[in-house]
Amino acid sequence: MHGSPREVSALTGGACGPGSDGVKTGPARTPVMADVARLAGVSHQTVSRVLNGGPNVRPATRMRVAAAIRELEYQPNAAARALATRRSRALGVIGASHGQHGPAVILSGIEAAARAAGYSVILTAPSPGGRAGLAGCVQRLAASVDGIIVVATDADLTEAPDWIVPVVTVGSPAPGAAASVSAGNFDGAYRATAYLLDLGHRTVHFLTGPPVSRAARDREAGWRRALDEQGAAAPEPLVAVDSNARSGYWAGRRLASARLDGEEPTAVLCAADPLALGLMRAVQQAGMRTPEDLSVIGFDDIPGAEFFGPALTTVRQNFEGLGRQAFDALLVHISAPRTPGSSVSSANTAASVLMDLVIRNSCARRPGPPPGGSVGARPADAERERTSRPGRR
Repeated sequence: MHGSPREVSALTGGACGPGSDGVKTGPARTPVMADVARLAGVSHQTVSRVLNGGPNVRPATRMRVAAAIRELEYQPNAAARALATRRSRALGVIGASHGQHGPAVILSGIEAAARAAGYSVILTAPSPGGRAGLAGCVQRLAASVDGIIVVATDADLTEAPDWIVPVVTVGSPAPGAAASVSAGNFDGAYRATAYLLDLGHRTVHFLTGPPVSRAARDREAGWRRALDEQGAAAPEPLVAVDSNARSGYWAGRRLASARLDGEEPTAVLCAADPLALGLMRAVQQAGMRTPEDLSVIGFDDIPGAEFFGPALTTVRQNFEGLGRQAFDALLVHISAPRTPGSSVSSANTAASVLMDLVIRNSCARRPGPPPGGSVGARPADAERERTSRPGRR
């Protein structure tokens, strides 16, 4: 006959089944906050402050609480925390697309920063219809998130909907948004154009994607500023119907035809790396060599750009940094105290993430002096990839 049942700790006991002495034990109890407090030797209120990022907790105490949480595998009750703090610890992201390199990496940066801060991410995209589609996304998300990030790298948000929660936009500012972050598109295009002029090219052609994009307009403005400062003529921009390689190919065919008609394009800045890839293929078929006959610079430094033929000089964007900066900006506004009836955005601030010019093999020096004063750019190096920070405007 078995002896008297042995008491099994609720926190250390296993699932139902025979113990080592043959006695069946009950199921393990899910640890609660009081268990964490007892193991860490602190009060229930201290554990709560640690979990919610509250002030007035010593670092050593935070470490003891964190160790107790790990040891007990304690999982905070998200619903209870939401009721206590009136925060869902979730944010919405509108418009990011895994099908495009830039938005996908921006989303990765947002998710990494959100995860580190204890936030979850809900991703959605507006259906076709412009402002109405965006407004619908905001209404669907607002009930379950603390704030929203709109990844609008290829959109114009001058007619944005009424925001219900704090909003940060990436790529384009929007009326009523708490903040916006963007890449240094003006500076990146300025620096790339100045580099080509410093290599001796008399002018630089510009191949852009759909002009509705705020990024495309900023890049065109940077290209024009560099040409103007060096006294170089600005050719009519080549406009592609999309920012893919096929559109770049047909633009390259037009550029090659201009050469046959007596013009002599020697350098082109492309507003996206896939455009540059298609363009280089088209001019190669027309008998032009890159970089000997035509120097080419792209934008974004997409994966594989260094394996183009030749390796593509390009303007590298810090997409992940954009995502992290957008989350940081949103967190500031989520954390700001608001009184009932106050606006969801106290100020519309803007920040810009700098770009790098990555010098590879698709550009070559032209004979003769540059059209204006030197901007300090170095000649292309066929053996080694280099990067340089964008110049000032």
